[in-house]
Amino acid sequence: MSTTATTAAQNAVPVTKEMSLLDRWLALWILAAMAAGLLLGRFVSGLDTALDAVKIGGISVPIAIGLLVMMYPVLAKVRYDEMHRVTGDRKLLTLSLFLNWVVGPAFMFTLAWVFLPDLPEFRTGLIIVGLARCIAMVFIWNDLACGDREAAAVLVAINSVFQVVAFGALGWFYLQVLPSWLGLPTTSAEFSVWAIVASVLVFLGIPLLAGFLTRVFGEKAKGREWYEEKFLPRIGPWALYGLLFTIVLLFAMQGEAITSQPLDVARMAVPLLLYFVLMFAISLFASKAVGLNYAKSTSVAFTASGNNFELAIAVSIGTFGITSGQALAGVVGPLIEVPVLVGLVYVALWAGPKLFPNDPTVPARRTSGVRA
Repeated sequence: MSTTATTAAQNAVPVTKEMSLLDRWLALWILAAMAAGLLLGRFVSGLDTALDAVKIGGISVPIAIGLLVMMYPVLAKVRYDEMHRVTGDRKLLTLSLFLNWVVGPAFMFTLAWVFLPDLPEFRTGLIIVGLARCIAMVFIWNDLACGDREAAAVLVAINSVFQVVAFGALGWFYLQVLPSWLGLPTTSAEFSVWAIVASVLVFLGIPLLAGFLTRVFGEKAKGREWYEEKFLPRIGPWALYGLLFTIVLLFAMQGEAITSQPLDVARMAVPLLLYFVLMFAISLFASKAVGLNYAKSTSVAFTASGNNFELAIAVSIGTFGITSGQALAGVVGPLIEVPVLVGLVYVALWAGPKLFPNDPTVPARRTSGVRA
């Protein structure tokens, strides 16, 4: 081994050791935020009603603030001038579209019918969760697992377009057409196009534009070195602050509903757990099979396994009512998704070196310093 290689090996440290205290114990902070939200919603009378009342155009203002604070730092990290290398990768784009809009909805439909055949409201709610592809929290999971930021930004943007165009049609297909073909009971539902458009514009459009403008003007004023080594580390922690704030609010708004129906929540938890874990595994191995590197494979996997809980909840409430089983299923979605996807971040970091040997994008062991 050369002297340079020996020195690099001696200086190399596990990624988890390089994480800040907030990053390293994120799973604990998230569980604490979930518990705090559930307790607040359960024991603070009228809190859920008060939080739900603060809306503009059907969008919860408190949750919107939390998500915007969460997403802005991550989108400010994206190197927008490098996105052309992603948009030209046909394997990446085709695979992501197939996983998100064919495999994901079909898989959730199957799990919902297998595990909840006698609970039509919860079953319908889970199917709606499967149709709402992730456009927000995926940036956090992708960044923690050292995925490709530019790839994640492009894939989420594509998901957003498909969400506007295809959500209603897929809802009709999976709730009415396909069950009818299979001789199963159907569900009538009309989804608000405005709810879908508003979700995309608020939860992706605003932070994406803010991140892009910050990158452009920040580099123009101070240069890339200052921007990435000085500015980004200052705003970076706010992404996780926003995540924790959002989780507390989300579970505070539905804490009583969740804690008062533990058996129903447990029944919905099983198909959701299987969905998130298996979709991640299928997507990661499929990405490797088509020749994508670790960073892009991770982005594809988290994009395909995550869901847009805010849209699922908004659609369920708008269509079936706030006290409906469909709305409860939408809330249980992030209850299971958040801790599971945090766990999958650590799975990705652990499995990366084994699945992608000699891949320079694998972050399992690298010299200390800020990831470029």
